[in-house]
Amino acid sequence: MARSSGGSAGVVVAGLTAAALAVIGFFAYQASAAQDRAERPSAAKTAKPSPGDDGGDDAKGHAPSKKETALPARSGEGLRVVYALERQRVWLVGKDGKATRTFEVAPSSVSPQPGTYEVTSRSSHVKGSDGVPVENVVRFASVDGVTIGFSAALDGSTPDPDTSRKTGGIREKRKDGEALWLHAPIGTRVVVVN
Repeated sequence: MARSSGGSAGVVVAGLTAAALAVIGFFAYQASAAQDRAERPSAAKTAKPSPGDDGGDDAKGHAPSKKETALPARSGEGLRVVYALERQRVWLVGKDGKATRTFEVAPSSVSPQPGTYEVTSRSSHVKGSDGVPVENVVRFASVDGVTIGFSAALDGSTPDPDTSRKTGGIREKRKDGEALWLHAPIGTRVVVVN
């Protein structure tokens, strides 16, 4: 007497259906969690640091002075990111022209010329040009084939630039990287000053 293959086919179809539903459920959960993270106020969005105050000491353990943290004059108007090359400092400036956050950065070995740029691309996680895994990458310029952008190393490091290598990663602390990421979508102006 021959066995019917209809019963085993039904089991296979039921198994595939259950697996498909599990995958759909997993993706729905991920999308829901991502939406929750996007809607949840983060410290970067809710913190109201006073202009010129990054809330931290410099690399030598000294609190920065108001002169060091004052938004550079003639650095544009409206919503923007301001990067001062000599001061190695960034300001996040709101639509009202007031700095909402400022922080020190570790410059890259290749720097952009002073001027006005726009954020051209972003990546949440990549390997930096120096081989270090980084997050919250916000790119805005290119110099001699080297892409310039802000990023935060996953290990929290902010190394001195290695002048023997052409790198374009301007490193910031992870909390500052998250704040800049939220502040500067593609098209945001980046003003570079001396």
